[in-house]
Amino acid sequence: MKSFARWLGLLLIALLALQLFFVARIAVMAVVAPQSTSFQRSEAWRLANDKGGLHWRQQWVAYNQISDNLKRAVIASEDDSFTNHDGVDWDALEKAWEKNAKAEARAAKQAPVKPNANPAKAAVPKPPKIVGGSTITQQLAKNLFLSGERTLVRKGQELVLTVLLEHLLSKQRILEIYLNSVEWGEGVFGAEAAAQHYYRKPASQLSSYEAARLAVMLPRPRYYEKLSNSGYLGSRAGVIVGRMGDALLP
Repeated sequence: MKSFARWLGLLLIALLALQLFFVARIAVMAVVAPQSTSFQRSEAWRLANDKGGLHWRQQWVAYNQISDNLKRAVIASEDDSFTNHDGVDWDALEKAWEKNAKAEARAAKQAPVKPNANPAKAAVPKPPKIVGGSTITQQLAKNLFLSGERTLVRKGQELVLTVLLEHLLSKQRILEIYLNSVEWGEGVFGAEAAAQHYYRKPASQLSSYEAARLAVMLPRPRYYEKLSNSGYLGSRAGVIVGRMGDALLP
């Protein structure tokens, strides 16, 4: 029993030390731009192995050097209550869970069942992923520090990091770091690299429609990079342009 208590105590100390490490890292980000994120480093490793070299485009630009059009477009597309919530949009999360549950139920009903097949072993097609629920702050927390695995432990750590980001950084700084580090294509990170890659212009000069197209790409940037003429991309960008006027900037 004493041995178990000792190990439990050591585990709690290690967890506390990890959280204090995250606190220090985030506090520094209030004045120093992060050199890279956990997601970027994993992508650099993947590209180095797959492509035989490092294909990387990123250039940090200050908040006021990023077009307000892009800021509004990203907020309208990814997190329309960004300036009002405390890091987690619980209503959006609940709606996303409900949509996932309904998608799974529809998939189960549509699954073909062969005659004399064991229902317990019948293959159920995976429902399409429902995008939504995570706020800009949650996405930043995940990209900055965490791996891509989906476990309850990782999700719990993401929520802790989200709270720390919201308490230690301003909304403007959170959006600035997010826009400078988010992926916009294979090896393309940040607003400046994206603007140059797709439109051959600085991020400060993006038009409303250009910004909206970039915002729509965010959930699947590498996919849309290869489908620049996608009808969905164009039509959805038009919708985002119409919503940008209601997007509040920090």
